[in-house]
Amino acid sequence: MYSPNAYRVICSSVIGLTILLMLFSLGLGHYFLSLQQIIAILVSPVYQLNGAISDIDMQVIWQIRLPRILSAFFVGGGLALSGAVLQGVFYNPLVDPHVIGVTSGSAFGGTLAILLGFSTFGLLTSAFCFGLLALILIFVITATLKQQNILILVLVGVILSGFFSALVSLVQYFADSEETLPNIIFWLLGSFATANWQKFLILVIPVSIASFILIRLSFRINVLSLADNEAKSLGISVIWTRSLVLILCAIIVAVQVAICGSIGWVGLIIPHAARMLVGANHQRLLPIAFWLGGLYMILVDDIARLIATVEVPLGIITALLGAPCFVLLLKQQALRKE
Repeated sequence: MYSPNAYRVICSSVIGLTILLMLFSLGLGHYFLSLQQIIAILVSPVYQLNGAISDIDMQVIWQIRLPRILSAFFVGGGLALSGAVLQGVFYNPLVDPHVIGVTSGSAFGGTLAILLGFSTFGLLTSAFCFGLLALILIFVITATLKQQNILILVLVGVILSGFFSALVSLVQYFADSEETLPNIIFWLLGSFATANWQKFLILVIPVSIASFILIRLSFRINVLSLADNEAKSLGISVIWTRSLVLILCAIIVAVQVAICGSIGWVGLIIPHAARMLVGANHQRLLPIAFWLGGLYMILVDDIARLIATVEVPLGIITALLGAPCFVLLLKQQALRKE
């Protein structure tokens, strides 16, 4: 059981580390900027510090790195929050946001848009709409089967995920191997290379609203994580609440894939790390998971930008870091139980 003071210290530490990492990340890259330059540029709209600031410095911070870092924060936070919620709702610590099939649906929408030569806005719209279509199909199929239990939802999600993954492979098969196929593969592996303020606004509004509602529903998620019968006895509408949670998580995942492609492992390992810090109470877990996910994704993006002369896709790094980290987390949890 964590005391309120201990929880506040943990929250302050995670938030402080995230802000420091953001400032540090603004200076990283092939065009290096010192902390003094970064602070001068950030406060320049309201206060001019001593020292010359070039137009290139301003451009690098305001138009390239700041929207990229903020996008990474909200993507990581949204995925980690969704993972923590779904692990509670499905009573399964191995669940992540991809289990509901929305990721594969969005991936198909994006790859189809690239194949057909859609504009950037068309790609975002197609990926988002197909992601929500996958969720609608889950509801339609479960209603047809007249089954609303957790097992059926997971199975239908896995089936749809496999179906849309097959469609993604089909699109790749028909794509031009010299130009279109490399674009599809790079997009699928995830990257913030094309981040800008327009994409950030498309990302931050739905992710912020959905995350806020999920955090407000944290008590109901606590009840849902017990059992359906206990939730009903406490006056919680299980089907309605679970459906609302799935819709909110689907919105976060769909807009994330639309903005930066498919990124795995974040929604799986970060909730476990957050649980080790503050326990399983979702009222404390969800805010920490969000900030910790944002911190982790900024760190991963920094590695992607610096590890080689060309940018490495995020999906590769999250998999390389996620697998051993998950093993360590499982080992740590096993030691705690002994």
